[in-house]
Amino acid sequence: MTRLETPSVRSAPPASAAARGLTPLGLATVLLGAALPLIDFFIVNVALSAMGRDLRASPAVLELVVAGYGVAYAVLLVLGGRLGDTFGRRRLFLTGMAAFGITSLACGLAPDAWTLVAARVAQGAAAALLLPQVLATIQATTSGPRRARSLSLYGATAGLAMVVGQILGGLLVAADLLGTGWRAVFLVNVPVALLGLALAARTVPETRSERPAPVDVPGTVLLAAALVTLLLPLTEGRAAGWPVWTWVSLGLFPLAASAFFAVERRADRTGRVPLVPPSLFALPGLRRGLALVVPFSTGFGGFMFVIAVALQQGLRFGPVAAGVALVPMALAFFVVSLAGPRLVNRFGSAVVTVGGLIQAAGLALLTVTVLRGWPDLGFWELMPGLALAGLGQGLQLPVLFRIVLADVPAERAGVGSGVMVTTQQSSLALGVATLGTLFLTLEPSAGMRNALVTTLAVQVAAVLVTVGLSLRLPRHVA
Repeated sequence: MTRLETPSVRSAPPASAAARGLTPLGLATVLLGAALPLIDFFIVNVALSAMGRDLRASPAVLELVVAGYGVAYAVLLVLGGRLGDTFGRRRLFLTGMAAFGITSLACGLAPDAWTLVAARVAQGAAAALLLPQVLATIQATTSGPRRARSLSLYGATAGLAMVVGQILGGLLVAADLLGTGWRAVFLVNVPVALLGLALAARTVPETRSERPAPVDVPGTVLLAAALVTLLLPLTEGRAAGWPVWTWVSLGLFPLAASAFFAVERRADRTGRVPLVPPSLFALPGLRRGLALVVPFSTGFGGFMFVIAVALQQGLRFGPVAAGVALVPMALAFFVVSLAGPRLVNRFGSAVVTVGGLIQAAGLALLTVTVLRGWPDLGFWELMPGLALAGLGQGLQLPVLFRIVLADVPAERAGVGSGVMVTTQQSSLALGVATLGTLFLTLEPSAGMRNALVTTLAVQVAAVLVTVGLSLRLPRHVA
């Protein structure tokens, strides 16, 4: 058998449910598991000000509340996929869901800022156990049109969760449920996690790789080093005043990344199973799809952070108004993503190209709106640009996920999903670090309006890059 041939997926006894595939309720359950980690990446954006006041936290520490979760999440995602392949994806899904609920409770009860940072790191690690099992389970228990629909729903869920996280955060902070204030953005996860556990125990079939590979310790350590040395200084540097350690860390990043690729390539050539098998990138859909996921997610992550700051600090929107302003974007994304499978069946990957052009038009319209109307902008003035951008994003993200995973064999479902979500999560964090830093660096000298316009212009350029790259995607989408 060659490396990229597809073996059968063995059910772990007594998981006869695996043979029946994933039921609609089981699919809804794993999609719930996909939504939680992504919601929590963005839900804190509109709660940071309240956290800072309540915990007397400096901007640098508040940056760590965001970065601690994002870095831990990104670093451990591929390992989470490998563990699911080995020990059973349902088992790891349940473990990750339980850990996510416990760490969310710890975040919500944190007595001080540094305890919150530690709890957020642990929450990110729990998310890294949970999320890879979703795509791996879909890959292993569905095929043909059912798999295509399930992957499209996953993409729709992922994109919607990122927008809904910010909306939900604003509503919860403003509602001040039982006097919990910002803590509600974490405590709300506890009953949801309990529901997820109850549903998963009954509806999610157990699957694992037919030939589980041992943990690649050198690869895991080097991947963690590469991501930490890049993401942590970029996220924390501005707030900390760019101390020496941030420059040293950035200087170490290319060394760690080069060492990681060398170790993985050597392991693949000698017959061992690396954490990220280079042979996976022989799949054109995965290779070309990931090349689009990077700029798309970088722009998305940066935009969501910047728009939260601009709405609250620049336009003086309250938490609820800042969340409600994003509702047109969320609705447009959701509606068009539901039509995505039919559009893809008819037009193939051209849907991604058109989506990129529509997103660029929406961001350009939003830029013009800010230039002309600042600071007297409200919901109705912002709605056309945000809705158009959301419509374009809804045409891109679900299709990209489907393209990336279409050719990944079931044996490598955990590794393939881990690689994809690591790329997505790292890019989201990179977007917050780069576009967020650009915006916050320009704002004191150029003003909020000009800083926002510049950041939006950079994102439009990134979207146009994705449009060009989309022309290299496989025309037919499986």
